[in-house]
Amino acid sequence: MMQLPLTAKILIIDDDAEFRRNVKDYFEDSGFTMIEAENGEKGLEIFRSEKPEVVINDLQLPGLSGLEVLKTITKEAVELPIVVISEAGGLDDVIQALRVGAWDYLTKPIAQLPVLEHAVCRVLERSRLIEENKIYRRELESANQALKKSLDILEQDQEAGRSVQMRLLPEQGMEFGQYHFNHNIAPSLFLSGDFVDYFKINDKQFGFYIADVSGHGASSAFVTVLLKSIMAQVLSRYEAHHDSMIVEPEKVLAYLGTEIYSAHLGKYLTMVYGVIDWIENKLSYSIGGHYPNPVLLEDGKARFLEGEGFPVGIMKQAVYTRHEIDLQPKVKLMMFSDGIAEILPEKDMASKEALLLSMVSEGDAKIEYFIDRLGLQNKKVLPDDVTILTLWHKS
Repeated sequence: MMQLPLTAKILIIDDDAEFRRNVKDYFEDSGFTMIEAENGEKGLEIFRSEKPEVVINDLQLPGLSGLEVLKTITKEAVELPIVVISEAGGLDDVIQALRVGAWDYLTKPIAQLPVLEHAVCRVLERSRLIEENKIYRRELESANQALKKSLDILEQDQEAGRSVQMRLLPEQGMEFGQYHFNHNIAPSLFLSGDFVDYFKINDKQFGFYIADVSGHGASSAFVTVLLKSIMAQVLSRYEAHHDSMIVEPEKVLAYLGTEIYSAHLGKYLTMVYGVIDWIENKLSYSIGGHYPNPVLLEDGKARFLEGEGFPVGIMKQAVYTRHEIDLQPKVKLMMFSDGIAEILPEKDMASKEALLLSMVSEGDAKIEYFIDRLGLQNKKVLPDDVTILTLWHKS
């Protein structure tokens, strides 16, 4: 016998009083609630007033036929389970009843009432599964609507975050002395983990950096905001208290690493930070795990600047090296995030680096050349953020 978690109210419509009584006694002993009707008219009346969960309907009823009762019930309660009972010779009626909407059928005489109970339990279980599925679909639809609303909010938040991030970037075409800056950021997602900045330090020096935060999306973009804030604090300390850290690239990277590590964000970044004295045309820079190294273009020849170091924020205390070089007139410097390597067609790193140097020379270190050559304006999906920062000496 099938086991159901709950009992049910059952309506039996049958003109055989003894059969009804036997069924009633048996099902009530099993924990069901039984209501009964001796004909079709009474059966419909009780069906409408008592709203049973299962109907046992005899097809051979006096007056209103069992088939008419079935048609009326299935019309008014489409998903109500109905078990029809028919005389052994009434196969045509059974077929018609099943077409109308009966869930199961048995033929009289029913010698063993457990057979009837099994049929009732089977249709009742099916009915409850249907209802559970309906509830599940409603809950799923509700969850989908809530998810869509959350995604809409998230998209709005991302748009707001994107707007904030864009406002934090420096103006295009800024100049310090004879040095001119330009940049382009192509994010793989709506928000970028790449960031660039350049700013005046004093009457003869300016600072600049390119940074690439580990990961993608909102969490990485948040670290770029933190980076901007920390750098602003370092610059403010120089302006207010003549703290020289801002002009010492190796100390800046070490300080940033400690701050980001201590924030426990689970993020780190690679970075190149440089300071140029535009009066003496000297570049001081430090590299914190960034790839590829900056590319210097002088007299039509491109080369990578030397240097390496730990990613910034991957450990609490790290030591970085300061490199210094003299800059020639009309020098050009290009910096890239590591996303550039993802879209270069060559397969191995050595070939990618050779191509990158060739492109810097061929394109005269112009961002527009790289955007066009690599088709960045046409790529809707990028495997990683691709950022380019360039500066050049105009005279």
